[in-house]
This record gives sequence, structure tokens and C-alpha cells, in this order.
Amino acid sequence: MSDSSTPRSTTPRSSRRRVQEASSPGRSSQHQPARRQSWAGKSPQDILAHYPTGKTPPLKVLDVLIELFNTLHTSMAKTVSHKTRQERAKFLRRFFRDLKAKAGFKTVPDPRNLGQKHIRAMVQVWQQEHLAPATIQTYLSFLRGLAMWMGKHGFVRSPDHYGLSVDEYQRHEYASRDKGWSAHGVDIDTVIAQVCDHDSFVGASLRLIRAMGLRRKESVLFRPFESVVPFESTGLPPEDKSADRYARIKGKGGRVRHIPLDSPERLAAVAFAQGVVSSQDAHMGNPAHDLRKNLRHFDYVLTKFGITVRERGVTAHGLRHEVLIGHYEALAGTAPPVRGNGVVAPELDRAARQAVALLAGHARTRAACAYLGAVQAQPASGSRDGNDKHEATSKAVS
Repeated sequence: MSDSSTPRSTTPRSSRRRVQEASSPGRSSQHQPARRQSWAGKSPQDILAHYPTGKTPPLKVLDVLIELFNTLHTSMAKTVSHKTRQERAKFLRRFFRDLKAKAGFKTVPDPRNLGQKHIRAMVQVWQQEHLAPATIQTYLSFLRGLAMWMGKHGFVRSPDHYGLSVDEYQRHEYASRDKGWSAHGVDIDTVIAQVCDHDSFVGASLRLIRAMGLRRKESVLFRPFESVVPFESTGLPPEDKSADRYARIKGKGGRVRHIPLDSPERLAAVAFAQGVVSSQDAHMGNPAHDLRKNLRHFDYVLTKFGITVRERGVTAHGLRHEVLIGHYEALAGTAPPVRGNGVVAPELDRAARQAVALLAGHARTRAACAYLGAVQAQPASGSRDGNDKHEATSKAVS
């Protein structure tokens, strides 16, 4: 007999969100590489104390902060990618140099003495340079990370606090033009066949993108034997089963998704990739090269065949757009807004967008707008013009 008075477990649910501490979090073995030997056993405060304000060049202090904390995510309990680390470090160094070179300050401040006046001055520089909203949001995010490293949570305010208008910092997440290959007159199957004849590895990656809408990096890292798993290994509920085998894809942020191998195109793409690699555990890149070199080679081959914005108006990522747009069309029965469709019933449109986001590996359904265009508003009651459409107000990316 159960005792209703027994208290429920109060064990908190696990969360990946970083606990915002009152001071610099310091090194965690889970998130930071090994420190310099001279820093062993010292806290970040102890280390920074060896670089007194006013006596240490500001950029040297910044380098110490970057070395200590640059692998940390701003808000989540995880590391950031090498690309983010490089971009953040490059921006922060340029930011402090630009305070003197562009914003008119006589000296570069120590990062620990960074003030609101410095951020306001640089925001004015960005306004004058007409930077894209996405760029401004990224820059402010990088500065929030720097503030977090120094224990100044909340130091960097919202964009409007620095005098930016909504249009200057609000980035929209809906596609305004069709980036698919077919929309630019590219004969997709012919180009992929030509690439396969020239470089079977890059051709196999393109076939995987064409079949499953993968990102470029996901296609290069795909292991055609190890990444193919039975449905029972996916962890998906039984009612979601649509194929016996699935492709396991690890995407952005470490998110894993499983794509059913439920069509001849997908099965053929995987079979072709299996015939290209030399071993059961191989991926689609050259094993003698690192990921960066393999991605560079991928881009080089596509450039050779004219897949560039300059020559044909498209990129490799446009093939992913092509697939996701096609997936929407198959489910909704019509083209998405980015291709000038009529109004789709809200329930059908929502279900199709959710399926597109799932295939693309996005956690939010609204991320599908980046490929499909903005959600269409329904015609006013009584309107007989089925083609009369109005774009719904799009939410900004937060």
C-alpha cells in the first residue's frame, strides 16, 4: 500500500544551461584544455593578478582571458566549436584595436576596465559601417562572453540600450529569395554526376546532401557504414518507424537526428558512399587530412564546376535548400512562400514546416522559415482571391 504522504523526489532535472556564477567560473576539465604549467593549481583571479592593470599591455591581458576561457559557451554547459573560438578571439582583438583606430580613444583600455562608453562608441562605428543585423548581434554576443569571463554578467545590455533601431539589430529568420539550385537553372543531376566522375568522395557527399538535405560538414563527416543503424538503435518511438534502417547524423551543437532510409534515392546515395570509402569506419573525407582541409577541398571541387555565387548564383548549401524546399512541396502539395505559392491551410503548413525543421536538424519549427520563407497570413474573410497573400510578421532571432 502506497503512502500518499511520502514526499516526491526533489532531485533537480539535469540541464545543459550554464549556471551563471558570481565570478569567473575558472577552468573545468570538462570544458578547458590543459593550462600552462606555470598556471597549475591557480584560480583565474590568481593568474590575472600577475598582470596588474596599468602595467600590463591591454592586449596581453585579453590574450590571457582568451586562453583561459575561450572554449566556454556563453550560456550552455558545453564547449564551442573551433570556428567560434577563432571568430570570437579575432573579433575581441580587433575590437580593442578599433577603440583607438576607429572610435577615437587615445589609449586601448584594459579589458577589466571596459566601460559602457567603449561599447557605445563601437556601436556608433558599426552603425556608420552599415553592418548587417546578424553581425551586430554576433559582436554583442562575443562581448557578453568577455564580460562573463570577468564575472560581469549583464554588463552588455540589449542593442536598443546603445541606440540601435530595430532594423539595425533585428535579424529575420525567413528566406527572402530562393537559394535552391534549380531556381538558378542548375541541372542538379548532371552536375553531381560530373563531380562524381572527377572526385568520387566529393560526389558521394553531394549525393548524400541531395538525398537527405545534410549540411556540407555533415556530409563530409558521414560514415556510410557506421552511421547507418537499424530502427531499434534510434531510440525513436515504435509508431514513428518508417524504415528498417536510418542514417545517424550528428549536427550543430552535438544534436543527433535520425533520417529514415525510406526511398530509393537515399538508399542509393548511401550505397554509393559505401562503395567509395576504403574501410568500415571511414568517413567521406580524406583520412590523411583534417576536417578543415577536407572542407576546403570540397569547396575547391565545387568551385571547379561553377558552384559559386559569382558564377551560378548558388553555393553548396543551396543544394540543402533545394532538398528542404522539395520536402515541403511533397508534404504541403504546393511550393513554399519563397517560391511564390498560394496560401496553405495553417495546419498543413505547420505540419510541413515541422517536418522540414526535423529533417534539417533544427530544434525549432520556425527555423524552417530560413529555407521556406515567412509564414503566410490567411486571406481576409470573404475574399475570393486565393492568391491574395500577406506575409505574417516574422519573429526576430533572439
